[in-house]
Amino acid sequence: MPEQPGAVWIIVEQNGSMLAEVTLELLGKARELAALGGGSHVSAVLLGNNTGILAGELIVHGADKVIFIDDPRLELYQNDTYGLVLTELVKKHRPEIVLFSASYCGSELSATVAAKLETGLAAHCVDLNINDRGELVQVVPAFGGMVLGDIFCPIERPQMASVKPGMFSKPDRDTTRTGEVIKETASILDGYESPLKAVRVVQKQPAGLPLEKAATVVAGGWGVGQDTWPYLNQLAGALSGAVGCTRPALDEGWAEGEHAMIGTSGKTVRPQVYIGFGVSGSTHHIAGMKDSKVIININKDPEAPIFQVSDYGAVVDAKELLPLLLKKIGEHKEK
Repeated sequence: MPEQPGAVWIIVEQNGSMLAEVTLELLGKARELAALGGGSHVSAVLLGNNTGILAGELIVHGADKVIFIDDPRLELYQNDTYGLVLTELVKKHRPEIVLFSASYCGSELSATVAAKLETGLAAHCVDLNINDRGELVQVVPAFGGMVLGDIFCPIERPQMASVKPGMFSKPDRDTTRTGEVIKETASILDGYESPLKAVRVVQKQPAGLPLEKAATVVAGGWGVGQDTWPYLNQLAGALSGAVGCTRPALDEGWAEGEHAMIGTSGKTVRPQVYIGFGVSGSTHHIAGMKDSKVIININKDPEAPIFQVSDYGAVVDAKELLPLLLKKIGEHKEK
């Protein structure tokens, strides 16, 4: 049977027997949207094999319902099988809004399902809201991250969006919450022969402290330069932090990989202290670090936009400051 009018769905991602952090973030935002839309239900859609234990965690984190399919054919994520199953679920229950993570899998799956349903999808959203017409407002970076644009899907349903991990806060765990678990089947896969075969999942974690969990983030932009970049790693080590970067620094190969990029197409961080060196301050990057507790920036350009969101700033060449800063930190630690 269909969901009650205005129902908001979030599509669950899990890492083994653990819920992905972005799933909890989506639950928190879904509850806000449901309240703005008139208090409708929030449902979490959980696909997998032997993952039913996660249903309780989804409820205590904000789900009113968990729509659950437990099937060996869904043990490993495959876009074609997950896309078929999820499309059938949406057709059956007819939710108003469906939210995905903008992770690699979520970005692929959301696009597949939107195409099958012939509805719209706003990808890599940085915010979501409900307007006075009851429409989902999907906020995305535009023109290279220089501005933020609002996207609507006024006719087709459901309204679908994928959201970058780290954009929203996780709701508190409330063990007094109760909810409904609805078990569905993957009968759409009966007789289906997938052209793909998932053999195994290999997860490789980058060395060092994950950027999103660091209390101190040292970020570098184009103004740092290749020769000076190693100083950022030394500074992050001295401060027990992690190194982040902007898109130009990543494209030049100075940073270690995509996992280090901060911005609308990278990670969102909220460290206790963010220290930027040679970061110009494009909207693309600012969207990923603006909620840091204390923001410090060093740039030789006094007109750099990054200073507009900084708590403290210094107009100086990062190439000159970094060696001196490391020397002073070393002297302080020797005392």
